[in-house]
Amino acid sequence: MISLTSAQISNALRPYGIAPSVDLIKGIRTYTELLLKWNRSVSLTSVTDVEQILRFHFGESLFALSMLPVEKSRLADVGSGAGFPGIPLAMSRSSLEVTLIEPNTKKFAFLNEVIRSLEIHNVEAFRGRMADFQHPVGRLDVATARALGQFNDLLGWACTQLTPLGTLILWVGDEDARKLAADLRFKWGMPRMIPGAERRSILLGSPTS
Repeated sequence: MISLTSAQISNALRPYGIAPSVDLIKGIRTYTELLLKWNRSVSLTSVTDVEQILRFHFGESLFALSMLPVEKSRLADVGSGAGFPGIPLAMSRSSLEVTLIEPNTKKFAFLNEVIRSLEIHNVEAFRGRMADFQHPVGRLDVATARALGQFNDLLGWACTQLTPLGTLILWVGDEDARKLAADLRFKWGMPRMIPGAERRSILLGSPTS
C-alpha cells in the first residue's frame, strides 16, 4: 500500500494546469496502487517512482483536457496499455464516452480491473487492434495515442474513424512531430510542449478529407 497525500497529488499536477477534485485525487491514489501492484507481474510501465507516475502518466495525460471538446463526445484511446491517457481523461470529464483499445490480454484485464475498482461508468475496454474496432454508434470525435508509434497505420485508421471535424491527439517526440507534420492526410496544429518534458509535445490534427 502506497501513501499518496492529497497535497502530493495536487502539487504534481499543478504544472499541467490541473486542480484535481477530491474524487479525482481519490481515484488517482487507487489507480496508482493498482498500477504498481499489477506491474510486478504484468509489464505495464517502466516508471515505478510514485512522483514520476503522477507527472509522467497522470499529469501528461490530463494536460490534454483543454484540447478536448466540452460537449458530450466519443473518444478512443489506441494502444491504451496501462490506460493512459484514456482513463485519466474519462475520470476528469464525465461528458466523454471513452473506449480503450488494447490487444494484449493481460493489459486488457488490468484496464477492466481499474474500471471496476474506480467505478468509472463512461469508459470501457476493447480487446483487439485498432483495425478491429469500429464504434457501434458512429464515428469518433477524438482519437488519442501515447507512445504508440505505427503512425502510418494509425493515421490511415483515424481518417476512416473520425468525424470530419474530429481530432487526433498524439503525445510525441520532436522528431516524430516533424515527420507527422509532413503527412497531408491531416491538418496539423503547432505542437504544444508538455510542461517539464524535454523535446516532447502534444500534437493535434484534423482529417483533411
